[in-house]
Amino acid sequence: MLIWPLPALLTWALAWALFTGLRSAGLGAPAAFVLALLAAGLAAWTGRTPWRRLFMLAGFPLSLLVTGAAGALPAWAWLVPLALLLALYPLGSWGDAPLFPTPAEALNGLAETAPLPDGAVVVDAGCGLGAGLIALREQYPRAQIHGLEWSWPLTLLCALRCRFARVRRADIWAADWSVHDMVYLFQRPESMPRAMEKAAAELRPGAWLVSLEFPATGWRHQAKLEAVPGKPVWLYQAPLRKR
Repeated sequence: MLIWPLPALLTWALAWALFTGLRSAGLGAPAAFVLALLAAGLAAWTGRTPWRRLFMLAGFPLSLLVTGAAGALPAWAWLVPLALLLALYPLGSWGDAPLFPTPAEALNGLAETAPLPDGAVVVDAGCGLGAGLIALREQYPRAQIHGLEWSWPLTLLCALRCRFARVRRADIWAADWSVHDMVYLFQRPESMPRAMEKAAAELRPGAWLVSLEFPATGWRHQAKLEAVPGKPVWLYQAPLRKR
């Protein structure tokens, strides 16, 4: 993982390179500005905190303003950064995990440890751009793979990328987990108590809650995998029990 503030510097450089390239190709300043911001917004999603994401997104338009290159932009263009940030990361989800994709081999061995019947319903709660969905499909090729994502741009991109899955925009905390045989999460440590309480209340007996990297403190786990060093996978099976 890149050391801060290198992610911000790379994001700004990407946006500037795209903006100047599009302008050199003859694209108008407003259109080039919006496209560069879209690229910066996708990169900013990887920031570890809301403030870092805001810093990564705001660097390009602020530097554009300071250099005087913003003179060709209409006044409305300066609303685009805020609109883009809110679209990619709605206010209601700022307490959840940012976009950290599931490593390609992190779930290796999951199907052997937690076997599921053909047609089982597996959901990635907070699927982002679909890395977790792809990993789940590799483990359970005969399962019904679902994805829940609150950001509508990411929902659209994920659905286009993962056509094998049913991806929909939804609040993972309001969704009904009782219809799933496995709920997969890559959240934050602060989110795990809420996730476990919801799983304990809704998962039917025999269903699984799978958490990448972060354990549920105070709850008994059935198994722990670590196919990728530093990325343990914690498995909890309903009925969930506290220690």
